[in-house]
Amino acid sequence: MPLLKVVYLSNNTKLYLWKITEDFDMLFSQVKLKDSSLARLESMKSESHQKGFLAVRMLLQHNDYSDFDLFYDEFGKPHLKPQGCSIKDVEISISHSNDFSAIAISDSKVGLDFERLKEKTLRIAPRYMDVSHLKNLSEQEKIKKATVVWGIKESIFKIKNEEGISFLNHIFEEDFSFEDKKATAKLIFNNKEEKFQIQFDSVEDYIFVCAFEDVK
Repeated sequence: MPLLKVVYLSNNTKLYLWKITEDFDMLFSQVKLKDSSLARLESMKSESHQKGFLAVRMLLQHNDYSDFDLFYDEFGKPHLKPQGCSIKDVEISISHSNDFSAIAISDSKVGLDFERLKEKTLRIAPRYMDVSHLKNLSEQEKIKKATVVWGIKESIFKIKNEEGISFLNHIFEEDFSFEDKKATAKLIFNNKEEKFQIQFDSVEDYIFVCAFEDVK
C-alpha cells in the first residue's frame, strides 16, 4: 500500500509511516539503489528486514529524496544530503518493526523508535527503566508504558550514539501518563547532563517515540 500516515510533530519535523503489504519484488522494482545499498540488501538474511529496508527508500522517494541522498557518518547515524541551495544536512531518523517502516525528517536533531507492543518489553523492563513508573497500571497499560520508555531510551541513544551509554544507568525519563503523548527525559553521561523533549503515540498495535534535544 502507499504511505499510511504523516504525523506533524512540529513546524520542522514530520514522521512518515509505511505499512508494508507489498511483496519483495514489488518493492524492489520501485526503488533505485546505489551499489553499497544493494550489497547491504543482499546480505540481509531476513525478508522482513529486506522489505523494511526497501520501504524506507519508498518513504524517501515520497519526499523527493532517494537512496543516493542518504548517507551515514562515521558513527553510523543517517543523514540526508541538502537539496537545492541549502548547505545544511537534513536530519533523519529511521526505524523498522515487522510490517512498518518509519522515518522522521527534521531541521533539528531527532531520534525515532517504532516498536510493536509485546509482553517481552514489560518482562525485561527492570533492565532498562525505573519500574516504579509502572505502579497502579493494568497489565496492558504497563506494556504500553514500558514500550514508550524503551522508545525514549532508544530514540535518545540514536541522537547521541555514544559508546558506553546505558539505558538503565544514564537515561532517565520523568514519570508521565500515556494520555499526555509527551514526556521529558535526561541523559547523564561523561559528567554532562542533557535534556530531551519526547513525543509519542500509538498506531494500530505499535508505539512510535520521537526525541528532540531540549535547546531551551
